[in-house]
Amino acid sequence: MDLGFFTMPIHPLDKDWKQSLREDRDAFILADQLGFTEGYVGEHVTDQAENITSCAIFIASLLDATKTIKLGTGTVNLPNNHPAAVASQIAMLDHLFDGRLIFGISPGGLLSDAEVFGNLDANRNEMFLESINQILAIWKDEPPYNLKGKYWTISTERTLMAEIGQGVLPRPLQRPHPPIVVTAVAPFSKGVTEAAARGWDPISANFLMPVWVKSHWPKYAEGCERAGRPADLANWRVAKSIFVAKDDETAREYVEGPNSPYRHYYNQLVTKLKKHGRAELFKTDRNMPDEAVTVDSVCDQLIIHGSPEKVARELLAFREEVGEFGTLLYAGHDWVDPELARESMRLMAEQVLPAVNAAERENRMEEVPA
Repeated sequence: MDLGFFTMPIHPLDKDWKQSLREDRDAFILADQLGFTEGYVGEHVTDQAENITSCAIFIASLLDATKTIKLGTGTVNLPNNHPAAVASQIAMLDHLFDGRLIFGISPGGLLSDAEVFGNLDANRNEMFLESINQILAIWKDEPPYNLKGKYWTISTERTLMAEIGQGVLPRPLQRPHPPIVVTAVAPFSKGVTEAAARGWDPISANFLMPVWVKSHWPKYAEGCERAGRPADLANWRVAKSIFVAKDDETAREYVEGPNSPYRHYYNQLVTKLKKHGRAELFKTDRNMPDEAVTVDSVCDQLIIHGSPEKVARELLAFREEVGEFGTLLYAGHDWVDPELARESMRLMAEQVLPAVNAAERENRMEEVPA
């Protein structure tokens, strides 16, 4: 199992924006130094707490500060952007990073973003599909293009001067394009199946109950079978909220105490998703009433915390429950205590991950017939 990083950072409303951005960058730089293989960052325009407004710009700021980690948009909310702008910006990023880029996409889930961009009442899933189809066509077709959709029309027919390069949209370094991932947030996600059928791979969100995370692999395998490609566990990424400290008591106080960034994170998500009728993500049974979903119950079930030994045991149990996957994405949260937050990432990389992988290797050896 590889170790990656995923953050849709949710910060205290009164925290200085410069400080939160600096700490978010520091988390990615530390992840790179610790050997994390991938790192993803989300974006929202109208959320004072979740205040990275462009994942592409944020990633660009890490160009010279990271060396080996692959960086991903997590995700570009396609209905809120013109497809030609996305295509050209992602192509440039791919060249800047010498192919160290992963293209994460989604329809976007924050309704205030949808309202501000004028698509609150539109079919955003339909917009999403039209956008990515046009982006892929831009990277494949020759100018002047002729992309006529319901939401966007893309052409340079009237202005093309190919001999001097005018009217030509750029293509990414990786061909035919960077790896594409989608974030799966729904139980038994049909989107995972459709993504897999198109050659894309899933990230299971860190705010899904394990029973729903487990439902993603069969849907992914279904899509791969339709496309005639192998369903490789290495391509499944699962995000998880984790905090590691030298001892259980320190971890418990950080995660459960009055200033907990983890409780702040899940309080924000529970409030938003319950308000918009999506409390199901936090249920262990679809028949549970919404009133049964509380911040306490969600935190108890979705956060793994403790000493390296305790966290390793609980991660192994989590893997036993949901099945094997290729990359564990350590979910980034606000750095209430930067020293403890950094230590958690170090302990995760240097003690927890090796312990989990060693235990799984031992289990596989025991399963091999003599």
